[in-house]
Amino acid sequence: MNQLSLAFQTAGEILFGRGKAAEAAGRIRAFGRRVFLVHGRTPQRVDWLAAELETKGAEITGFAVAGEPDLPLIEIGVAAAREAGAEVVVAIGGGSVIDAGKAIAALCHAGAPVIDYLEVVGSGRVLEGGFLPFIAIPTTAGTGAEVTRNAVIGVPTHRRKVSLRDSRMLARLAIVDPALTDHAPRGITLESGLDAVTQVIEPYISSRANRLTDALCRETIQSGLSALRTLMLREDEAARDEIAWTSLCGGLALANAGLGVVHGLAGPLGGLSDAPHGAICGALLPYGLAANRDAVTEPQQARRIEEVLGMIGAAFETTSGKALSALANWSRAGGLPTLSGLGIGQAEREAAAEMAVSSSSMKANPVPLDQTTLLAILEAAS
Repeated sequence: MNQLSLAFQTAGEILFGRGKAAEAAGRIRAFGRRVFLVHGRTPQRVDWLAAELETKGAEITGFAVAGEPDLPLIEIGVAAAREAGAEVVVAIGGGSVIDAGKAIAALCHAGAPVIDYLEVVGSGRVLEGGFLPFIAIPTTAGTGAEVTRNAVIGVPTHRRKVSLRDSRMLARLAIVDPALTDHAPRGITLESGLDAVTQVIEPYISSRANRLTDALCRETIQSGLSALRTLMLREDEAARDEIAWTSLCGGLALANAGLGVVHGLAGPLGGLSDAPHGAICGALLPYGLAANRDAVTEPQQARRIEEVLGMIGAAFETTSGKALSALANWSRAGGLPTLSGLGIGQAEREAAAEMAVSSSSMKANPVPLDQTTLLAILEAAS
């Protein structure tokens, strides 16, 4: 962990706060007239933005993303954006919608088939051509995808989820308005919120952590968990604001310090199953942290993990020694399924443990973990 030298990249501009979405149409229109609007399954949820854009003279082409993006959907989206002559890509929705929009903006002027640019299953070809301006407006608090420089794409023929990655994929503008997350369904709030918390924990104990990512993570681990606990009891604007802030900080941190074993396992599991990413991360988090705690030998890394356990314990009003069991029991009581409950069987767990050893997220884990340990984490979470 080098505390004296760092590099940091993020979106060109970030607007955070309640009411910031009201600025979206005017800010988007400044990037172009022909707007490719990527949204979730129900287009009516973004009618307000489309109407405001149209009053400002924009020409809208909508594109629906009904689930986590895969290669065929991205190929269709790229073709649609080209046909529309898109000048700017706007993604408004959850992490899947934002990843899809990010990929479409990056690939619209690419000269080769999409798969050539993907990690692992493709050749990881460097993206060429001009990148369309990309604007992200999240409506869930979890992935932090609005400020990351990659898009996770499923490749069904390989049963893998892999990344399209380039620093030029960072959004030109990210608008994070917590009001857009108000009254999100309880299950989505829990799953996405646990993903957000995971994404401030893993960069904090990462081998690539630095002073800036520490500042983003240290103050949000306990507050994010506390906010999530509140939202499992009642709707609360202040808690929505806090978990949206946690999600944003996690995206900023992971893009610059990496992740760890939870995401190292979650990536392969997502490709091998239809389970939601946030639910997988939530199920794995207590057991991934326990494995890291038991494996680290370097004193500073061990202190960091103990510090995180103390923060989790404080959020649950218990000791650090009981923190992980408190987290696991609370998540389960809140309706979070186990891996088995998510339909992930023994064969998928064994395959994921093998894949995760060399996954990109594992490269930043505080300590190398072998395949046997990874499988033990998966079994414990099942």
